[in-house]
Amino acid sequence: MTVEVRPCASIEELSGALAGIGHYFGVPGSDDRAERAANWLELERVLAARADGQIVGGAATVSFDVSVPGGATIPCGGVTVVGVLPTHRRRGLLNAMMQAQLEDARARGEAIACLWASEAAIYGRYGYGLATRIGELTLGREHTSFDRPFEPRGEVALIDADAAGRVVPAIYERMRASRPGMMSRSEAWWRTRRLDDDPSRRRGGGPLVIALLSLDGEPAAYALYRVTQDWQAGVTDGTVRIVEAVTPTAESTRELWRWLLDFDWTSRFVAGVLPPDHPLFLLLAEPARMAFRVADGLHARLVDVEAALRGRAYAGGGEVVLEVADPAAPWNEGCFRVTGEGVERTRDAADLRLGVAALGSVYLGAFRFADLARAMRVEELRAGAVERADALFRADAEPWCAEIF
Repeated sequence: MTVEVRPCASIEELSGALAGIGHYFGVPGSDDRAERAANWLELERVLAARADGQIVGGAATVSFDVSVPGGATIPCGGVTVVGVLPTHRRRGLLNAMMQAQLEDARARGEAIACLWASEAAIYGRYGYGLATRIGELTLGREHTSFDRPFEPRGEVALIDADAAGRVVPAIYERMRASRPGMMSRSEAWWRTRRLDDDPSRRRGGGPLVIALLSLDGEPAAYALYRVTQDWQAGVTDGTVRIVEAVTPTAESTRELWRWLLDFDWTSRFVAGVLPPDHPLFLLLAEPARMAFRVADGLHARLVDVEAALRGRAYAGGGEVVLEVADPAAPWNEGCFRVTGEGVERTRDAADLRLGVAALGSVYLGAFRFADLARAMRVEELRAGAVERADALFRADAEPWCAEIF
């Protein structure tokens, strides 16, 4: 069998590449679906894996910027739609695509690559480490009281996608400045991904609703949600599914969630892809009623360790020398001195030794070096190094990626 991996050159080839993952999700391949996907996928960054000339798999990268601790952003490759048809698994096709993506990301100057893993066990061997967590909640209408009642002062309007496209991106960007792990969104992404109301994506729910909160006459926060209505013995048994709620400030968080949870004619509220440190834990009178569940979120792979480490901020005045192992990317291997002032390569003896996947887990701040140590994912070569590293890598907010891509 001859294997070839190269970018797609046409919508027809894109359709074939998407069929690799579509087969497992029960989504048939078609040129129509490929044309829709081409609105947000970059054709030259979609790889098609060929076996004896036939397309049997694919993998794509989306060009993003990701927010990192300290409020800066760095170039990021968002890996998505990765799959190989079951007729050709275990033949090295995935290995070839992942290596090609890694080298392409490096050539483009992307310091980091990120993905959402349908099967997390696959990606650790390619250098990806769990880098964020997400929360999911289900809250009954009768348990939505706040611990401290207040008099709402915000105004909420329901707006259409065109109006939303003009105002909500700026709100999202304000949130991105304070939360590591959030991806940039292009105009095309907003239009064809986030604000698009393709009926095939409703999953039994109603149309996408866009709610805009204003405070003092200025746009302050927004929510996207769907309503699913049902009736039991003549009584409403509806569900409000909150797709995304972006609230850059404490006041906008309290105001918008109070408005959402006052929704009439419903029995429950369901929300996913939430930050695990959500303010609702302290806003609600009975937070246990949320049945809040934490799951794995974004997985990160440092494409260029030195550039990635230099891209984020550090706290305190200490220093630590990290020895990084990365067999798939030899340009990353070596020792790096991290201080509150910055990062440099060094030949000095290391304080900590770890693999690139473990470094990806602590990079955005969701996990600490102490967590790695308890999981035996880092080797402490000098006493106190774990504590010093945690002081340096401390982040002010839990990282959060607001959307599965």
